[in-house]
Amino acid sequence: MKRIIGLAAAAGLALLATSQAHAEVKEIKAAQQYGLSSLPLMIMEDGKLVEKHAKALGLPELTVTWVKLGNPGAITEGLVSGGLDFGSGGVPSLLTLWSRTQGTAMEVKGAGAIVNMPMELLTTNPKVKSIRDFTEQDRIAVTTVRVSNQALLLQMAAAKEFGSENYAKLDPLTVSLPHPEATSTLLSGSGVISAHFSALPFQHQQKRDQRVHKVLSSYDVLGGPATNTAIYSTKRFRDANPKAYQAFVAGLQEAIEQINKDKRAAAATYQRMTGTKESVDDIYAMIAAPEVEMTFTPHQTMKMAGFMAETGRLKKAPKDWKELFFDNVHALPGS
Repeated sequence: MKRIIGLAAAAGLALLATSQAHAEVKEIKAAQQYGLSSLPLMIMEDGKLVEKHAKALGLPELTVTWVKLGNPGAITEGLVSGGLDFGSGGVPSLLTLWSRTQGTAMEVKGAGAIVNMPMELLTTNPKVKSIRDFTEQDRIAVTTVRVSNQALLLQMAAAKEFGSENYAKLDPLTVSLPHPEATSTLLSGSGVISAHFSALPFQHQQKRDQRVHKVLSSYDVLGGPATNTAIYSTKRFRDANPKAYQAFVAGLQEAIEQINKDKRAAAATYQRMTGTKESVDDIYAMIAAPEVEMTFTPHQTMKMAGFMAETGRLKKAPKDWKELFFDNVHALPGS
């Protein structure tokens, strides 16, 4: 009788293990933004890299649905509502989500970085040589006012230029526009905007116009190379779907490795997937620039965290960058 009970218990445990394996999601919903900062995510989509790693982990039916969104606000709401499983965006968006969701079932942390890439504040106003020269007649496009990567960098630059108490001095001049729309609006000369805190490849396109010149770079503000875009998820998703989470992270790491191994092939993929008028040579030149690095390692996140805490945007700053990211990246030399 004891042997029968033991066999039944073993069978029950095996059945439970099987049901748990099948309990993971069959679809991951992930968001990309526009521009070259999303190149690793595009490589993942094009090569079905997450699906490849999921199959190897015993999830043969897992698929990824990719959503293209033009501003971090929509991604934030998608994650918090459960409409997205993975979001991508600048460090300020990650910090805001982390602060808002700490201690809840929907707690958000970074799953890894995507790229170090400078963002440039560009203008068609010949009178503007530094941010001190902007007037009430100027309008500066950022992806989302106050919360986007560019908006926060503008505040950090203002704090340096006008004093920490005046960090929001330029906020009234900002307007929310996705990068593609901001590019076409700036180059149209319509006067709707006179500046754009841009990103690659859009800043490359804009600087071809002789009316456009650079005011500053994100690297000027942060003192060197910094994470432009990170990938993040919720603790609830990660805990409930450890294999799916692992497959997504492995797919991202493979995509970064592929790009670094063959940047010209990655440039060709970007051209094909976006339909951009940029040549493969031009895209390759942007990816291969020394200031651009596809990397899974987070950089300069604590500088942004400190500023956001000082200005009341965070209840408190993380003690170190590892508090902001899941433990799958803790062994990396981040900052």
